Amino acid sequence: MADKIRWGIISTARIGERAVIPAIQNSANGEVVAVGSRDLQRARAFAGKLGIPRAYGSYEALLEDPDIDAIYNPLPNDQHAEWSIKAAAAGKHVLCEKPLASDAVEAQEMVDAFKQHNRLLAEAFMYRFHPRTQRVLEMVQSGAVGDVHFISSAFTFAVSDEANIRLFGSMAGGGIMDVGCYAVGVMRFLTGEEPVAWSCFAHFNDRDADEFAAGALVFPSGVLGHFDCGLRTFRQDGYEIRGSTGRIVVENGFTPPKDRPTKIRHWQGDKYTEIEIPPVDQYQLMVEDFADALLNNRPPRFPAEDAVLAMRLMDGLRASARANQAQISAL
Repeated sequence: MADKIRWGIISTARIGERAVIPAIQNSANGEVVAVGSRDLQRARAFAGKLGIPRAYGSYEALLEDPDIDAIYNPLPNDQHAEWSIKAAAAGKHVLCEKPLASDAVEAQEMVDAFKQHNRLLAEAFMYRFHPRTQRVLEMVQSGAVGDVHFISSAFTFAVSDEANIRLFGSMAGGGIMDVGCYAVGVMRFLTGEEPVAWSCFAHFNDRDADEFAAGALVFPSGVLGHFDCGLRTFRQDGYEIRGSTGRIVVENGFTPPKDRPTKIRHWQGDKYTEIEIPPVDQYQLMVEDFADALLNNRPPRFPAEDAVLAMRLMDGLRASARANQAQISAL
């Protein structure tokens, strides 16, 4: 393998165009060599716009390209497992958008398939690579808030396009899957634990997708978490940790700007401090880590098995929301 990983992009999804492809193109150890779409003209237009050398009119053709080392998969949630597993069978490593799959069963099938084919798989949760996120984790672990009692998080934004795939339950859409995975994921990340109990309430649309939701979680250490997420609500993006002696607030916690510094707001007793973190592209850090893992024959920083645990929680939250909705409807 050369000193740069050759990436193929499966689909012309907006997240790829706006964030991940530029990150790969700016990375020290990767290059985008091809894109595949089910529409050849769309693939060619997309490739021309972004300076990608090759365009394919099918996903199969992209996976057959012998000059591609890794695939970035930003397809709709219900297609993550199918095309990631096909990529592994074709000898490709995969960085797959979050959430990894439609449910935990699919996620485990993906992990098993990649082990069978000796390929690497990782979930594209970019915020975990940001130095600010790492600094917050270090602060919590060093007692910056004392004993942690509460973690609260929120990730909401308003979808305007009624045809948006996020609004269709049949495509594994909904707010819990799309942005709730961040809100509860940061709790798992900061505690290093899996919750032992949870409850969730949600508003479902007529397409069986939760449009906004709120929930609570209990962790083995006693930490209590509460979150809200949604696809129809004015934008909010961040999290807060409160403990016996202090408080940490992180604004724009999941989508920080890459062109200006970010802050950690910290209260401890009567002292207030703002910690400034230099600007960085968290997507670039993510793709560079995955490429480095391939080049140096090591596991990705965050193993795919973690995504299976995350999907089990997502399954539990969605089941809780549906059960609570049914109970409320029966009143």
